[in-house]
Amino acid sequence: MSAIGFIGTGHIAAPMVRFLSDHGHVISVSDRNADVAADLNKSHGVRIADNQSVVDASDIVFLCVRPHLAEDILTALNFRQDQQIISVMAGVALERLQSLCSPAADFSLTIPFGFLEAGGCPLPAYPSKTLLEHLFSPENPVIELASESALNQHFAICTLLPGLLDLMSTGAGWLGDATGDQDAAALYTTQLIRGFLAALPPSDAGQLSRERDALATDGTISLQMTTALRDGGCHDTLKQALDAINARLETKS
Repeated sequence: MSAIGFIGTGHIAAPMVRFLSDHGHVISVSDRNADVAADLNKSHGVRIADNQSVVDASDIVFLCVRPHLAEDILTALNFRQDQQIISVMAGVALERLQSLCSPAADFSLTIPFGFLEAGGCPLPAYPSKTLLEHLFSPENPVIELASESALNQHFAICTLLPGLLDLMSTGAGWLGDATGDQDAAALYTTQLIRGFLAALPPSDAGQLSRERDALATDGTISLQMTTALRDGGCHDTLKQALDAINARLETKS
């Protein structure tokens, strides 16, 4: 059992707080997001305190603030040499964290999502996976990365999620306009994608292409869709966006 603190208590932090509390850890959360903190206090008995009090009470500190606020918030805090720091902030480089959180020297950088609470969330880890595995495995697989650049590339690929949701929203809206039932269209579209992905076995490098080709065979409407997206520049736009996001993260690093 560890004393764990969260600086920043929002959409990303709350599922981790619930997961760790359910596993017996003692949790303190910052009072920055009062409504979320109050809900966590009510449901899991976590302690609410100001940022410095959270740091003082914790052996492990999660940094979950928005990246553009990290400088101001962390500069005002005093960390200890024996503390372990876990950052989930995109584009805040390890070297910068080491300066902002000195004299703490044990850092882990990762990318959590809300479904971590239910298990099955892959957690890229840099520079070491040891602490993250201790806290979140075996329910969530932890993948140790060889470089900070690789972590930034994983941050970039995570932006596929809102991109795919945006496409799904457009598709569901089209179906709802056609049928006259937007709620049923949203349900069908969501369950269609969720069910298909849930049935996939663990992937290898070629699995996604094989699954695509199994659906998009010659003469099918599925092939018509994949061809239209490719001919319309969807894939090129995706790769250009990923390159631009990765370049933005590397510049900050």
